[in-house]
Amino acid sequence: MQRKAEISRKTKETDISVWLNIDGTGKYEIDTGIGFFDHMLTALALHGGFDLTVKCKGDLQVDAHHTVEDAGIVLGNAFKQALGDVKIIRFGSSCIPMDDALGSCSLDIGGRAFLVFNAEFAGEKTGEFENCLTKEFMQAFAFNSGITVHISALYGSNDHHKTEAMFKALAYALKQAVKPKEDGKIASTKGVL
Repeated sequence: MQRKAEISRKTKETDISVWLNIDGTGKYEIDTGIGFFDHMLTALALHGGFDLTVKCKGDLQVDAHHTVEDAGIVLGNAFKQALGDVKIIRFGSSCIPMDDALGSCSLDIGGRAFLVFNAEFAGEKTGEFENCLTKEFMQAFAFNSGITVHISALYGSNDHHKTEAMFKALAYALKQAVKPKEDGKIASTKGVL
């Protein structure tokens, strides 16, 4: 049985649809209208081994903020829905190098949403993507998926590399955490997540 979800969300600012298969092979079809953000979501899908389709029309004439944040909201909701009864490993951690940069992510799919974000960027933008939107996406994703996410660009001089290392670290941490538990039990002393 594959864990899948399909969610759409339409506001006055964005119209987003996400299809997710956690048990996929890394196939993706991403179109947010923001090239660098598409590249980051592609990395998330490919390295996480998730099949992911993201279609988004946003008010990019204003800026990219609504598009990026709302994509995080919808993708977070899709992860939460697809996981279902969460009899999974629960915890994941990874550290990913990208040339000069090192990204780190540790997470807990335990139903308690939280974000610790630690990254500094040298410039305002990477392509048309405002670097501050990396935190906005991570926060929206964490709070709508119910996942505690600690994510950092530990060091690096290139903003593209730092951001990509973080997205890839998130992908590998998720890939580890969503694996089903072999004993079929919930990974909590409470017996519930």
